[in-house]
Amino acid sequence: MKSKKIRSTYLEFFKSKSHVIVPSAPMVIKDDPSLMFTNAGMNQFKEYFLGNTDPKFSRATDTQKCLRVSGKHNDLEEVGMDTYHHTMFEMLGNWSFGNPEGKEINGVGGYFKKEAIHWAWELLTEVFKIDKSILYVSVFEGSDDDKLEMDNEALELWKAIVPEDRIIYGNKKDNFWEMGDQGPCGPSSEIHVDIRTDAEKARVPGRDLVNADHPQVVEIWNLVFIEFNRKADASLEKLPARHVDTGMGFERLCMVLQDKKSNYDTDVFTPLIQEIEKVTNSQYGKSDKTDIAIRVIADHVRAVTFSIADGQLPSNTGAGYVIRRILRRAIRYGFTFLDTKEPFIYKLVETLSSQMGESFPELISQKTLCENVIREEEQSFLRTLDQGLVLLDNIIEVSPGKTVSGKKAFELYDTFGFPIDLTALILRERGYYLDEKEFDAELQKQKVRSRAASVVISGDWQILGKEEEVPFIGYDAMETEVKITRIRKVESKKEGELYQLVFNKTPFYPEGGGQVGDKGFLILPDGNMIKILDTRKENNLILHFTKKLPSDTSAILKARVNRMKRLQTQANHSATHLLHQGLRMFLGDHVEQKGSMVSSDHLRFDFSHFSKLSSEELKQVEDFVNDRIREQLPILEQRNLAFQEALEQGAIALFGEKYGDTVRAIKFGDSMELCGGTHVQNTGDIWFFKIISEGAVAAGIRRIEAITGDAVKEHFTEQTETLNKIKAELKNASDPVKAIGSLQHENANLKKQLESLMRDKAKNLKAELQEELTEVNGISFLAKKVDIDAGGIKDLAFQLGEKANNLFLLLASEQDGKAVLSCYISKELVVEKGLNAGKVVKDLGKYIQGGGGGQPFFATAGGKNPAGIQEALDKAKSFVE
Repeated sequence: MKSKKIRSTYLEFFKSKSHVIVPSAPMVIKDDPSLMFTNAGMNQFKEYFLGNTDPKFSRATDTQKCLRVSGKHNDLEEVGMDTYHHTMFEMLGNWSFGNPEGKEINGVGGYFKKEAIHWAWELLTEVFKIDKSILYVSVFEGSDDDKLEMDNEALELWKAIVPEDRIIYGNKKDNFWEMGDQGPCGPSSEIHVDIRTDAEKARVPGRDLVNADHPQVVEIWNLVFIEFNRKADASLEKLPARHVDTGMGFERLCMVLQDKKSNYDTDVFTPLIQEIEKVTNSQYGKSDKTDIAIRVIADHVRAVTFSIADGQLPSNTGAGYVIRRILRRAIRYGFTFLDTKEPFIYKLVETLSSQMGESFPELISQKTLCENVIREEEQSFLRTLDQGLVLLDNIIEVSPGKTVSGKKAFELYDTFGFPIDLTALILRERGYYLDEKEFDAELQKQKVRSRAASVVISGDWQILGKEEEVPFIGYDAMETEVKITRIRKVESKKEGELYQLVFNKTPFYPEGGGQVGDKGFLILPDGNMIKILDTRKENNLILHFTKKLPSDTSAILKARVNRMKRLQTQANHSATHLLHQGLRMFLGDHVEQKGSMVSSDHLRFDFSHFSKLSSEELKQVEDFVNDRIREQLPILEQRNLAFQEALEQGAIALFGEKYGDTVRAIKFGDSMELCGGTHVQNTGDIWFFKIISEGAVAAGIRRIEAITGDAVKEHFTEQTETLNKIKAELKNASDPVKAIGSLQHENANLKKQLESLMRDKAKNLKAELQEELTEVNGISFLAKKVDIDAGGIKDLAFQLGEKANNLFLLLASEQDGKAVLSCYISKELVVEKGLNAGKVVKDLGKYIQGGGGGQPFFATAGGKNPAGIQEALDKAKSFVE
């Protein structure tokens, strides 16, 4: 059965069981501070499990694109080494929100263990026809720590289906699923499959290999029965409603149904592997090292492409750093084991989009962007590898013995991104060894620092009341009376001790959609105020951050948004909509928003475009936005508009965003976008729009930074002051531009005259230096300080070198308080005597507190200690004596 058919069969099966088929959520998570990526199918339903939102349906099913590379579910280093771990994978899932006794939604109720277990068995054995004799199941054996008994309900259900010797009792690690350190959790039942040969099964029973990391005895389905909540003190409490959360690895299921021994042998991966073989001139199945490299690349190109298509570009921080790390791992496996020294991974995007674009259309619409970004990242990292090889050569040169410092190797890894396994491989090839213990110690220190900086300790929620059905009223008000419904204390190294408050309703906008969260005040009954430092959203709760609590948390309080900051922020937000419209008008409909940041100070807008904007294009866009501002266009806002109807009206939806059945549409004239942010009532409120900068973020992605309103007034004031200072320096010239041009022309002429004088000086110096050459062991030697710049020294050295084939010359100079050493050695001496100018300046550079390098016949070092020049010159003779 082909993978496409397997996917559709799964979804149709659960549709027949009254499940709603829902689309995959984006793989990149934007509104959950506890996660960077979707790592399980249940992520998009967290708010239902937590009870923060009423579910829209009782039953759901989907295939969810997931990524596991960081945090608790970290599979990155195992990927490629075996045949069944992946970074990006599809999770087939079915869910029930609320136990059978719960209320029905649209005539359909929830279910629990009985249905989940029976349907899983029915699908695997009756629909997919998997041989029952190769399946094992597990149940939770209980936990003394949590005072939990064995899951007897699941056990009895399985006893009625499978022989008892097929049932395995799993501990808390294997059969008790938890969302995190806190939150919903519960016992699970796993279904494992044994696809070994009959001979192997006869030697070792399959039950002995369950959860033992055997590549052909693997878990394919996990049925989780969520019925507890893990509190901050690690205790458990019963949830008010019970839920079912199942997850089945799509790639593993394909392996079983296609009768393969490896996920990579299924049609999920074979098109990619064949293309890798073609573009790298390699062969899968030829050697272990080649196979691992090809598996790494096939897996990682999927993860990176899906992430970019969802809007996450590679970068140096956060989720972007994870994507860059995955891509660089693929590049170095190609570099090291497939001998690829040019970009090639971007060529695989075409195959991936053709293969999976039907199920995930973003792969087709974002194909060009993915190719461009990956190609540029490959070019950049290959340059890093070249630079790293030079730096590694330097480290080897200064190593006192055959063991290379792990600390130095860590600096190469941490500062320059040079892979440690590549460092170790090169060292072994050259007969050196890496001090791995020292490297591991440095790496561990970094991890401890990183964890300490990012760890957040959260207490349990103290529930004081219930939120209203529509808790955010900030579109219509900036101040209202509120009651606190929840309080939680959080601590982090970065922000210290804070309180998160949830109100029954709030005018505070939570950070989202590129717009920063509101700040403001909580006014107490006695008139005192508590600052609200930030507002964010988590699991559908709007959190207000404060440093302290009201003395009476049950009192009626007044929540007041910082009005000035809100007005400035929403002016910038509305300006981004007009900017987007202008870019599409003048550059073309290929322009799509790829990110934004809107605060009270300025706005930042990232968009897809293939080249730098010209001055004329920037002026056209800027004028367009200001024309719309002068037109004083009123806002046309539609709340609770059906998503499809909004698209039919011409609204622009953003890739990588998750939209519900109903949306909010914002229209200014012909600009119409789906947006949850706050906006001006009239474009005239923006006052004026000014572009400050335009540049590249990544291949095919440009960024515009701009300001509006009061920030523009301040900008023009600063520009005027700068112009007045320039005019004053120019003796109040009536035409400062013309005056600066004259100065530049005059400066160019003076520079030419100076260069001519320096050349004449060098000619005179050449004859003088030739007279000063002395012979040391058959070598013409001179070490001298001269009064010319580095360029002049180089010219002079090569002129002297033309007259002799046995020259060793060290010239020094002092320029602007810095020291320069330049060494020239005749090529004949380099070959015959083994002399190396690069090593000379490296050794002598310590006297001027600097360093440098170059070629064996000519090299230069710079330093900050001119006082050391004479000592360096004195030591030079030791190289030829």
